[in-house]
Amino acid sequence: MKISTLRILLATTLALSVAACGAPLSRSPGSAGAQVTIPQRPAGAPASQAGLQQWVQQFRPVALSQGISPATFDRSMALASYQSDIIALDRRQSEFSRPIWAYIDDAASGNRVSTGRSKASQLGSTLTAIEGRYGVPREIVLAVWGMESNFGGNRGSTRIVPALSTLAYDGRRGQFFGNELIAALRIIQSGDTGPEGLVGSWAGAMGHTQFMPSSYLAHAVDFNGDGRRDIWSNDPTDSLASTAAYLRQAGWRQGMPWGVEVVLPSNFNYALSGKEQQRAGGSWAGMGVRTANGTAMPGWSGSILVPAGSGGPAFLISPNFRAILDYNTSDSYALGVSILCDRIAGRSGVQGSWPRGERTLSNAEKAEIQRLLAARGFYRDEIDGKLGSKSTLAIRAFQQSVGATADGYADAQLLAMLRG
Repeated sequence: MKISTLRILLATTLALSVAACGAPLSRSPGSAGAQVTIPQRPAGAPASQAGLQQWVQQFRPVALSQGISPATFDRSMALASYQSDIIALDRRQSEFSRPIWAYIDDAASGNRVSTGRSKASQLGSTLTAIEGRYGVPREIVLAVWGMESNFGGNRGSTRIVPALSTLAYDGRRGQFFGNELIAALRIIQSGDTGPEGLVGSWAGAMGHTQFMPSSYLAHAVDFNGDGRRDIWSNDPTDSLASTAAYLRQAGWRQGMPWGVEVVLPSNFNYALSGKEQQRAGGSWAGMGVRTANGTAMPGWSGSILVPAGSGGPAFLISPNFRAILDYNTSDSYALGVSILCDRIAGRSGVQGSWPRGERTLSNAEKAEIQRLLAARGFYRDEIDGKLGSKSTLAIRAFQQSVGATADGYADAQLLAMLRG
């Protein structure tokens, strides 16, 4: 995706459940040109079609300063119109986030696994060629495809120029979307597709594996040699190869798995878990960590991830898991891709038990956790109800301070402790 930093919300794919949890669908690794100052809608001015057209005229010299030709700008931005339904989607946020186990259940559902295996058979020679060039296993590429668009079934049909124009003009993330709009105009100017053919999700992600425009410019490839980097057609070849190219450039190491499920000893120090902690497999083994499938502990260095805290399964993640995180910064997304990858390849799914009986915290309760942590001096970031890495570190520090299991996991018990 791509949305790590970069990527944003989608409306029609499984990844929407990530978005509902406040996680970026994917992130954009940066535009092809320098970042510029995007015009802003005047504070307090109501959004309207007339206002957007005024904004387009203000945006024109900015785009031209970035190498967009007047002809490309005028031809493309003739499509720009204010899309109030897109703003409604951008503002929408569910009250409750889905727990990680529900997300993984959907990510690696029986139907998605069987479809992935069918696609592996149908596209065998293409996937072999992609794997040979980029060193990224076919099952990982297939898993990303399945997660992003349900194997091409949910690519989106929204015209990107009107969508990004609306989002940039609206101003909530105007700088981000404005730069993505400039990237979209570069795609049109390159001739890979025209303004009408540039379609995707309401948030700007495109194609079988949902690249944002800036990610397309940085990573898309013409793998079938037809002279176009075509991620929009029914043929997924360029999309799948572009995904492999992205992961390779993000640091994917050939021959290394994404990670392995592990079993932690009863006396494990959960303060050592988390992506910021990294040790060799032998070091973890010396602490009593073992693989869930009984194989030898790997030799590579990795981190222990406990996505449901001490009451759920644990995973030793490799540097390749971090490459997936570069595609989409959500731990849930990266784990979903990883588990789906294993299932498509014929390996087992999650062996440990999830704490399925737990009550799901609302977004308001998660924001309360952040406020209470901030009041105690453990948290110094935005109070938004999105419990990312900074919140996890703050939770772990608080847990250590009170002698609780420092797994960084937010649940009703943690909230009660903070309230007390």
